[in-house]
Amino acid sequence: MRRVLVTGASRGIGRAVASAFAVQGDRVAVHYGADTAAATRTLESLPGSGHIMVTGDLGNPDTAQQVADTAVRGLGGIDVLVNNAAVATSPATQHSVADTDYAQWQHIWRKMIDVNLLGAVNLTYCVARHLIDRSAPGSVVNVGSRGAFRGEPDFPAYAASKAGLHTFGQSMAVALAPHGISVTSVAPGFVGTERQQAKLASAEGDAVRAQSPFGRVGTPAEIASAVLYLASPQAQWASGTVLDLNGASYLRT
Repeated sequence: MRRVLVTGASRGIGRAVASAFAVQGDRVAVHYGADTAAATRTLESLPGSGHIMVTGDLGNPDTAQQVADTAVRGLGGIDVLVNNAAVATSPATQHSVADTDYAQWQHIWRKMIDVNLLGAVNLTYCVARHLIDRSAPGSVVNVGSRGAFRGEPDFPAYAASKAGLHTFGQSMAVALAPHGISVTSVAPGFVGTERQQAKLASAEGDAVRAQSPFGRVGTPAEIASAVLYLASPQAQWASGTVLDLNGASYLRT
C-alpha cells in the first residue's frame, strides 16, 4: 500500500488516476481547487479506505506547501505525487495574439505558469524533501501535454507551461535518482473528459477524432493506466522519460 497525492483530482484525468491507484489498494489524497462537490464525488467513488480530500490553489507557493503538508499528515506520508492540476484550455483562457489585449495576455500567462508549472515545481520540491528526509524511495509523475511539442497558437501559455513541466521533470529525474526517486511525464493528446464532451458532440467532434488515425480520442482511463505504470517500482528505469499518449496524432523525432 502506497500513499498517493493526485492534484486536480476532482474530475477527468485526475479522477481516473485517483481511481486507478485506489483499485490496486493504495490510499489517495484527492486534491482539488474549488469544486468541493466534484471532489467529494471522486472521494466517494474510490474503493478501499483511508482516502482524504485536500484543497488549495497551487498557484500560491504557500498554499502548495500546505497541500503537501496536509496530505502527509492525512495519509501518514506520501510515496507518489501525480502533478495533474492545471488551468486548462477553454474559451475563457484562449489568448491568441491577434485577439487578446495586453492586460488579458498578462493575466492568462501568469495564471497558467503559476498553476501548471510553478504549482507542480513547488509540490515536487515539498514531496521530494519529505521522501529524502525519510530516506524513502518514491515517484513523481507529471501530466504534460502533446501541445508542448506541436504548439498551441490559441493557448501559447498552456503549451509553454507544459513544455516547462516536461523539462523540469527531466531535470528532477537526474537530481533525485541518487535518492531512489523516479520522475516521469506523460504527454496526452486530446482526451474525452467530461469537460470535452460538448466539443466532441458538436460539429468540431469529427475533426477532433480525425486527428488520430484510430479515429477517436483518448480516454481518462488510458492516461491513468500509463501513470500507474510509471509510478510503479518496475518503471524506475524509465525515469526521465516523457511518454506520448496521443494515438499517433502527433509524432516527434
